[in-house]
Amino acid sequence: MQRAVISEKFATLPDLLILLLVGTAIYGLVAMGSEWSAAFNPVTAIDLAPSSLPYYAILSGARGLIAYLFSLSFTLVVGYTAAKSERAEKIIIPLLDILQSIPVLGFLPGLVFGLIALFPKTNLGLELAAIIMIFTSQVWNMTFSYYSSLKSIPPEFMEASTVMGLNWKQRLIKLELPFSAVNLAWNSLMSMAGGWFFLGVCEAFRLGDTEFRLPGLGAYMAVAAETGNHRALVLGIITMVLLIVTMDAVIWRPILAWVQRFRIEDVPGVAPAEPLMKIVIRESRIMRWLKLGFRRYRFRQRMELPLTPQQVFDGDLEHPLLKAPSARQQSAIRILGPLLYGLTTAMIFWGSYKLLLVLMLTHTQTWMLLIRDTLWTFLRVLFALAISTVWAVPVGIWIGTSPRRIRFAQPIIQVMASFPVTMLYVPTLGLFFWLGIGFDISSMLLMTFGIQWYILFNVLAGALRIPNELKYALELMEVSVKDKWLKLYLPSIFPSLVTGWVTAAGGAWNTSIVAEYVGNYHHTVLKTSGIGARISQAAETRDFQLLAASISILVFVVVIFNRAVWSKVYHLAQTRFRIDA
Repeated sequence: MQRAVISEKFATLPDLLILLLVGTAIYGLVAMGSEWSAAFNPVTAIDLAPSSLPYYAILSGARGLIAYLFSLSFTLVVGYTAAKSERAEKIIIPLLDILQSIPVLGFLPGLVFGLIALFPKTNLGLELAAIIMIFTSQVWNMTFSYYSSLKSIPPEFMEASTVMGLNWKQRLIKLELPFSAVNLAWNSLMSMAGGWFFLGVCEAFRLGDTEFRLPGLGAYMAVAAETGNHRALVLGIITMVLLIVTMDAVIWRPILAWVQRFRIEDVPGVAPAEPLMKIVIRESRIMRWLKLGFRRYRFRQRMELPLTPQQVFDGDLEHPLLKAPSARQQSAIRILGPLLYGLTTAMIFWGSYKLLLVLMLTHTQTWMLLIRDTLWTFLRVLFALAISTVWAVPVGIWIGTSPRRIRFAQPIIQVMASFPVTMLYVPTLGLFFWLGIGFDISSMLLMTFGIQWYILFNVLAGALRIPNELKYALELMEVSVKDKWLKLYLPSIFPSLVTGWVTAAGGAWNTSIVAEYVGNYHHTVLKTSGIGARISQAAETRDFQLLAASISILVFVVVIFNRAVWSKVYHLAQTRFRIDA
């Protein structure tokens, strides 16, 4: 009896946490609504007082989550279409190769000026531009991961689903989404980290003589660095870490624990630790009341319109809840489909024609300089990939093959990966210069800091999908550690590693805009030869002709390399290195 009373007393703490989270979410929605509807103000005054940090953290967190929801929706639709349609795959994958390599600043001018023109009286245009820019730093990694997972499904699984008579919806829900859940969850985490990396660029930037600034942690850190306010800089870093840890506890830990049920294994491993949020929800009386009310509502709904699980599984199209589209709706779809396709094609041709007119005005000497800069950045990308691979592959496999190690390392890795390294560029460069490392090499190391997590997270996801029975079988055969790595671990994680390489390469081209050009290092500008520095300068000076030429040559080089190298590596990963049942 006493134990029950104590439990009820302690149950108030989970209730308080639930109320705090709900209140924060409501406050965040209200804050975002007020910012979106506020009168147009391109340069918001940033208050460096500590009391402003919670408000800025909520705004930045809301922008990141909204961008992630857009990214997830895009991933599920576009990744699935590319994996299931050979005709669409030939268009989508090269297009994704191009888009993931265009730096954030490549989207920036058109987005900002276009959305401001669309919403001239409120801040909605600037807010949407910031969210879309964060979206462009998140979505490509997730889409490539989902596409790669769908292409790596063992053929025996697909044959089994066909024998069972599953239609495409049932196959998606019962096989394809579960199979890709682990990779998608870890890459979602990495994508959020990519969004935080460019937070400062998205919330505070300059186009020509015009400065744009939105309230948020990125702008707070930028203003603190510009004014030399070290106290505000430290407080901003602490707030960023607290935001990342909170989102890890509330969102990512429960998701990562939940997707473990979709691992391909017959021998159960060590049970993952129960996430804190699951305990809070289970012990909260408020959540119990809500679940009870929801169950009662569902019961009344089923009594009014019965729908058995068998009807859902069989796809009973005669049932009102699962009714197929009418003939009129199907006719509308058949008409609108080609119309939208034709409209999109016309817009692409029109945009390409306008771009060609701009590029024809670029002088030959400028093209030669851009080719040289692109080659320098290309070498930095390759070296950054090599450095990241050398340490991330063994560390990722070592952590991912032990549930105990993954429980300990996951929150640490997430905080390190999610923290925007750009906020620490000034002290990091100071350390490099003190060690005698020039900015040419420092820019490559800064680029490595931004992309190494793409490889580590993908290797972790691949290691988590290694069936335990294979590991136990090799242990029973007393296989050496070297052979275990060469015959099991490395081949098993290779498809995920390829996804990590492709997305890290795209991230490296993106990171070059902040690694090769640091606009405010003790009131001086640091830059080196590279296409990233050229793009940053062109965006800052609003030289749109140079910006278009820089992005065009970058895209050309990336597409050639992707077609010549990554496509072959992808094919190798999907045909020779896959875990088939």
